[in-house]
Amino acid sequence: MNKVVANAQAAISGISNGMTIMLGGFGLCGIPENCIAALVEAGVSDLTCISNNAGVDDFGLGLLLQKKQIRKMISSYVGENDEFERQMLSGELEVDLIPQGSLAARCQAGGAGVPAFFTPAGYGTEVAIGKEVRYFNGKPHILEDALTAEFAIVKAWKGDRFGNLIYKGTARNFNPVMAMAGKITIAEVEELVEPGELDPNFVHTPGVFVQRIFQGEKYEKRIEQRTVRSRG
Repeated sequence: MNKVVANAQAAISGISNGMTIMLGGFGLCGIPENCIAALVEAGVSDLTCISNNAGVDDFGLGLLLQKKQIRKMISSYVGENDEFERQMLSGELEVDLIPQGSLAARCQAGGAGVPAFFTPAGYGTEVAIGKEVRYFNGKPHILEDALTAEFAIVKAWKGDRFGNLIYKGTARNFNPVMAMAGKITIAEVEELVEPGELDPNFVHTPGVFVQRIFQGEKYEKRIEQRTVRSRG
């Protein structure tokens, strides 16, 4: 029942070249900063990363892109990362761009054991090429496969030794659905507490989905675009 490991380096043990991993977060909100740094340090490469995006050039998954450790990105947004865009346009990086809702739903389906589902999102675009189409209530839908990964890495606000997790605010984003979809799920938390200290009514991810947990440190929690009003 005790799933605590010492640190990020211990948590990512077993992640090797060529694996598929999921990483929670949205932009730089709710990303597993410690585990990403550990992956950079470990030098694992040829990774397929399933994540909403790839952070920014010098932070988040952008650090793995800089070191050419990612072979393929399965995501929904290029956005703030110039290196991500450059590698995609040059053909150095394989990219599967997915509508954001479909990406979340595919991760959720993977965690729920649903192999595929139909959705109207993407019909009539490149997203639908080669996919089965069916009509429901007169509207076309495309078949999307569920997504799973050998490892899922998530970030939570609080967690206990049994792996129960609570996310804070918008950091909840992709973390809960990805936590369900990994064969091995790693959770880094800001605060690690004893079983019984978390109100079960507010637990977002039950510990049954988590195999490893540790308390992270030195979180930067950067903001991609800081906008403030002028003084006075």
